[in-house]
Amino acid sequence: MRISRRSLLGGVLAAPVAGSAWPTLVEPRFLEIRHRTLTLPHMPAAHGPLRIVFLTDLHVGCPHVTLDRTAALVEQANALSPDVILLGGDYVVQGVVGGRFVAPEDTAGVLGGLRAPRGVYTVLGNHDWWLDGWRVRKAFEAAGIPVLENEALALPEGPKMWLAGLADEQTRTPDAVATLARVPEDEPVVVLAHNPATFATVPDRALVTLCGHTHGGQVSLPFYGPLVNATKSPLRWTYGHIVEGGRNMIVSAGIGTSVLPIRFNMPPEITIVDLQPAAAAAALAA
Repeated sequence: MRISRRSLLGGVLAAPVAGSAWPTLVEPRFLEIRHRTLTLPHMPAAHGPLRIVFLTDLHVGCPHVTLDRTAALVEQANALSPDVILLGGDYVVQGVVGGRFVAPEDTAGVLGGLRAPRGVYTVLGNHDWWLDGWRVRKAFEAAGIPVLENEALALPEGPKMWLAGLADEQTRTPDAVATLARVPEDEPVVVLAHNPATFATVPDRALVTLCGHTHGGQVSLPFYGPLVNATKSPLRWTYGHIVEGGRNMIVSAGIGTSVLPIRFNMPPEITIVDLQPAAAAAALAA
């Protein structure tokens, strides 16, 4: 097996991190409220602004993420004045060191307490499908949270805004082009996907694509960055606000962990994304 120079150097740098208490006992218990504002020239002034609160990759049952902590996350998300709450999938966990199985019905029941005037919506992730995606979908729909898979819908209340939820890249077949084709050409649309690799196929017309899956790499070394992102996408798509050819993607670090219960320089987060039309922002600044 050939080992790249980056992988070798990353392993050397990561060794002291993995051996310390901070990434296993301290940082995974943190919670950041990460606020990102996107001023969008192609967002019609009459259709904004829009505040999205985004939670993803809870992996309930991994160390540090219990149902009680999930209930606390629900309270915190509701307090952030969302217009809409979006969930990025991966509610269950398989194989994480020190973890235990939590039924998706229990997790969905707690997340059913999320409240936003324009609704709460989710897509499913690879871990959900590895367990039983139809079971997870049924649990969330029973809790009043619609599950989108290559589906688009118009958000209720407020200015016209569409949401397109795409299938998981790793376990299903996302179809961004066909899904967005169901949205009228002159109306704005937000895309929700689990895996950032899906961003490669999202049409230019999307205001923003929201993704999780990577956990921000879980370990992000100073002056070096993430070591892996468990996707087919480039490492620069692992975390944060990514702009490619004028298209916007937000990748959240999520909440839980998988494989190893470690986070370093990449704490759990709830992500606020404020979308505002460029014309409205300019008028306020004048």
